[in-house]
Amino acid sequence: MRDWTWSYEGYQPAAERLRESLCTLGNGYFATRGAACETAADEVHYPGTYAAGCYNRKVSVVAGREVENEDLVNLPNWLPLRYRLRPADAPAGPWLTPDGPQLRAHRQELDLRHGTLTRRTRYEDADGRRLHVEQCRLVHMGDPHLAAVRTVFSAENWSGNLDVVSELDGRVTNDGVARYRALDGHHLDRVRTGAAGPGTVWLTSRTTRSDIRVALAARTTESSGAPLSSGAVPEERTAAWHLTVPVGPRAPVTVEKTVALHTSRDAAISDPRWAAVDRVERAPAFAQLLASHRTAWRHLWQRAELDVPGEAGRILRLHLFHVLQTLSPHTAELDVGVPARGLHGEAYRGHVFWDELFVLPFLNLHFPEVSRALLSYRHRRLPQACRAAADGGRAGARYPWQSGSDGREETQTLHLNPRSGRWLPDHSRLQQHVGSAVAYNVWQYCQASGDTDFLHTKGAEMLLQIARFWADSAIWDAARERYRIRGVVGPDEYHEAYPDSEAPGLDDNAYTNVTAAWVLARALGLARELPVPRRRELFERIALEEDELDRWDDVSRRLRVPFHRGVISQFDGYGDLAELDWGAYRDRYGDIRRLDRILEAEGDTANRYQASKQADALMLGYLFSPAELAGLFRRLGYRLDDEVWQATVEYYLRRTSHGSTLSGLVHGWVLARVRRADAWRYCQEALAGDVADVQGGTTAEGIHLGAMAGTLDLVQRGLTGLETRQDALWLDPVPLPELSEYGFSLRYRADWGVGVHMRSGEVGITVPASDPEPIRVVLADRQVTVAPGYSGRLRLPDG
Repeated sequence: MRDWTWSYEGYQPAAERLRESLCTLGNGYFATRGAACETAADEVHYPGTYAAGCYNRKVSVVAGREVENEDLVNLPNWLPLRYRLRPADAPAGPWLTPDGPQLRAHRQELDLRHGTLTRRTRYEDADGRRLHVEQCRLVHMGDPHLAAVRTVFSAENWSGNLDVVSELDGRVTNDGVARYRALDGHHLDRVRTGAAGPGTVWLTSRTTRSDIRVALAARTTESSGAPLSSGAVPEERTAAWHLTVPVGPRAPVTVEKTVALHTSRDAAISDPRWAAVDRVERAPAFAQLLASHRTAWRHLWQRAELDVPGEAGRILRLHLFHVLQTLSPHTAELDVGVPARGLHGEAYRGHVFWDELFVLPFLNLHFPEVSRALLSYRHRRLPQACRAAADGGRAGARYPWQSGSDGREETQTLHLNPRSGRWLPDHSRLQQHVGSAVAYNVWQYCQASGDTDFLHTKGAEMLLQIARFWADSAIWDAARERYRIRGVVGPDEYHEAYPDSEAPGLDDNAYTNVTAAWVLARALGLARELPVPRRRELFERIALEEDELDRWDDVSRRLRVPFHRGVISQFDGYGDLAELDWGAYRDRYGDIRRLDRILEAEGDTANRYQASKQADALMLGYLFSPAELAGLFRRLGYRLDDEVWQATVEYYLRRTSHGSTLSGLVHGWVLARVRRADAWRYCQEALAGDVADVQGGTTAEGIHLGAMAGTLDLVQRGLTGLETRQDALWLDPVPLPELSEYGFSLRYRADWGVGVHMRSGEVGITVPASDPEPIRVVLADRQVTVAPGYSGRLRLPDG
């Protein structure tokens, strides 16, 4: 059972926010952090609730400048359930919380299999009266608008009454990230409350600028059958139901609180308040809700089966749990992207970055309908991306580094270095490679799903417009006889400019240029393969001329990739930067993951050094298999053999601080593919990223969804060499002694529940008898056709 639970024994205020992130419950529509119901937002706790895609924009004054930001809104808090002892022979005691002196024992347990959070707490007052409280919470995976908590109160050695107040709290702000507190976090106004009948209260509010109406309704019931008193309690910006119930040593009392959440973004409703009240009043009791919730989770686990032994498997299961809570089948009905920090907190303001690059490859093989919806989010914002390109004097589409509600660039222009306390210019919007990530995800999704309808319509339009942008961004350098892409920032965010340069941006970032060449080549191939009527229609609609394709072909073959000392240069001039004394900085600071902040606080800059925050050039080995990457370089007119690539890997290993949770993941993946013995060390770092909070406090602000999904994909594709291309499953497993046996299920096109089981020297394949077609499996030395109903093992080639 331990493989399916995540438990915390004892109460540790310093660890509460981390635990609240990791114990978040959600269903793809909304999620609530794992704060105790008795607590309010303070320096210890942060009980946030977030609905996917619910953003609001505010203007703040920072460092004497007006700054506009869009944030994922912290919605009214549905959790509050306060209680206190009212003994028969004494006045009412204080409201009990885990932070008070009455706490005697505390344990919470996250049940991954069933999607519940259970907490057992014991209190004892100054006169020795003991109260045991057991709570079970769920955010319903079957009905995305429902949540519930069941609380059982047991008086162990006294009799009397218990005061209980069940609330909906509209006094919330966005205050969960300390470095954002200079920004205006008041996103909700027009708070209204009321009662809808015995035990049921409601609360409505609106976001201040996006004008999203938010409604919650709560139904509170108790098991005594005859509460001494009950009724709605009017308070400012809260809706509350008060109960006084008898309790004794042999008379435990159960209080059930069921909540419904709706917003005006929902389909098939006329009014959020009416919808919330109606839904909560029709909701069944907690036992029935729990049963249907568990069934929904069982179905999810069947579609994403994962069998990895030991502690690694336990962490991977937690990662999968949080991926499914953020991006569930309910997500397929929404207009949302991949929030980099899940629905688990306010870090990155809930924005959509390139993290889908690490998330969709996993979803493609389990929940392709979710991948399609997430790509449709990008397609709906294609006009905005085209406007951004045009504003910069370019053709095609330039996707923003940070996206939110409508697809405009949401990247801040200033960021705070908490080490120095200074607000600094932020040039990360120059990470134009996000467009290549969108194109890559389109292609990978269509290869895995066989969804030619999407590829020939929305997918083709995005691919061609992104290719168009890259072709127009490439500048011919006659002296080098190469095209160049200048003034950009790569995945390594330490380097935004050349030393002592007043202009931001770098030239010929290898990752940017190679992925741009890949996009151009893929777009050319797709343009030729489109059915003639569709090709004509698309070309006319986006005003694409045939002669543009000739330039695309030329650029795709002649983009410059810089080299120095026999390795790929991260960007032009990287090898000319100063070397950093890594040992001295580690001795002085210990943890130097955020070396950029350390250097800036010293009056220096990472721009001066061969020091990278995370994998940049090595990202190429994450996206492309060794053979495909070598082919890309050949097309560009460069030689990339095993010796050059391994030298490149070794070079950047010594110069990377791993200031991103994605870095260990990518390094583990790349090292496994080049069969390095130290691959597992980086895989372990990726696994520990959030559970051990290796970034030092960042997980408390929200989990790192890309890293979590990436570790799952590391097992699914990285270690197996699994690729979906040319209408086949390709397998080229990597031997990793620390993980010699593991398995998973996947959905390959129309084939549901295909099982893959790896162990030394062989791979097991199982195809359900109900699947419609045989599957072609390609190994390094042969290919086999696996028929429906097949279950067997295939020997792998030696070496």
